[in-house]
Amino acid sequence: MRTVPKLIMILHIDMDAFFASIEQAINPKLKGKPLIVGTRNNKLYTVVCAASYEAKALGISSGMPSADAFRICPHLEFVAAQQSKYIWTSEQILNMLRNYGYELNYASIDEFQIDIADTNDPETLAKEIQKQIYANFKITASIGIARNCLLAKLASKLNKPNGIVILTPHNLEQVLAITPVKKLCGIGQKTEVLMQDLGVKTCLDLYHKTPGFLEQNLGKYGLNLNLGLHSIESLRTTCEEEKPKSVGHSYSLPRASENPGLIRAWIRLLSEMVGQRLRQQNLTSQTVHLWLSGPQSTGLNSQKTYSQATNDGHEIYARCLRILAKISLRMPRIRALGVTCSNLSQSSYLPLFREEKRRERLIKAVDSINTRQGEGAIYPAITILTRKIT
Repeated sequence: MRTVPKLIMILHIDMDAFFASIEQAINPKLKGKPLIVGTRNNKLYTVVCAASYEAKALGISSGMPSADAFRICPHLEFVAAQQSKYIWTSEQILNMLRNYGYELNYASIDEFQIDIADTNDPETLAKEIQKQIYANFKITASIGIARNCLLAKLASKLNKPNGIVILTPHNLEQVLAITPVKKLCGIGQKTEVLMQDLGVKTCLDLYHKTPGFLEQNLGKYGLNLNLGLHSIESLRTTCEEEKPKSVGHSYSLPRASENPGLIRAWIRLLSEMVGQRLRQQNLTSQTVHLWLSGPQSTGLNSQKTYSQATNDGHEIYARCLRILAKISLRMPRIRALGVTCSNLSQSSYLPLFREEKRRERLIKAVDSINTRQGEGAIYPAITILTRKIT
C-alpha cells in the first residue's frame, strides 16, 4: 500500500447526506429512493433540511421549499426530522473515532477532524474508518486528507459519496486547478462574484495570489484564506488546556433560508449538542453567543452573560431566543449559524427550587438512558415543537 509522507496531518470526515442516510438506514424501504427530510411534519409546508443522493440527482437540495421538491418529484419519500436520531448517531461516531487514539475535533454534527501526523499510511486508516462507520451505522462518509483543516475539508467534498481524496505536495496544485473556487469553505455567492472580478476562478488561482493582494482586496478575510491554504496545522495545539475556553457547534446550510422554523430548529439542535458536551465535561456556562450570517446581510452576532450558569440545552436555547429577539419580525436570509457557550466553570450550582431540582433529575435521567440504550429517542419535547413553528 502506498504511504504518504508525514507532512499530511489532518483527516477530515464528512458524512454523506447525513440526516437522509440515517433515515434510509433505519427504514430499508427508503433505500435507493429519492427522499427528503423536512423540518416539520407537514410535508407540503416545510423546508428540506436534507436530501438523499437519489433526490439530489433530480435537482432537489437542502433549503428548498418542500412544495418545490414535490413538483420536481411527486413520488418523493418524506420523513419529518427527528433531531435526537442525528445527535445520537453523531455522538456515537465521535466515540468510535476516539478509539483510534488520535487527537480529535468535533467540527459539526456531521463532520470530524483527526490529527494523523503520526500515521504512515493515512489511506488505509481512512478506509478502515469508512468501513467501521458503515458496519456500525449503515451510512457512508467521504474523507479528505491534507496538511491543514481547510484543504482537508475541501478534499472531503471532491469525491462524494464514500470517497477518499488525499492532497499531497505532488498533486495539490493539479487538484486545485480543476476545483472551482466556490467549493472552498467560506466562499459564498457574493464572495464568488468578487473572486471572479479579481480573476480568481479556481482554487489554484486563489492559492497563487499573494497575501498582499488578498489583504488589499479582501482585507483580513483574504489573509485568513491565504493562511488557511498554505498553513500546516495540528489539532494538538487546541487540546493543550484541560478545560476549554468555550464549547460550540455551528452549521452551514447548503442554501440560504429565511424560514424562521428552520432557523429555530437548527438553533435548538445546536443548543442541545452544546449542552450535552458541557455535561460530558462537567462544565456549566454563563455566557451564550449566537451568530447568524447570510449572503446579503451581516445577520446577528451577539452574546449575553447571565448570573446563573447552565448546561441545559433547553435553557441555552431559551437564551438564544432572547438574543434572536433582537432581529426584526422578518427573518433575514441565513446561510450559517452557530451557538457557543463560554465563561465556563466546573463548579455547577445547586438547584434551589422544586422546578430546578425536577429539571436536573430529568436531564440526568435522559443522559443516562441515552447512554445505556443508545437509541437517542429521549429528548425535550420542544425539539418537536420547533419544527412546527411557521
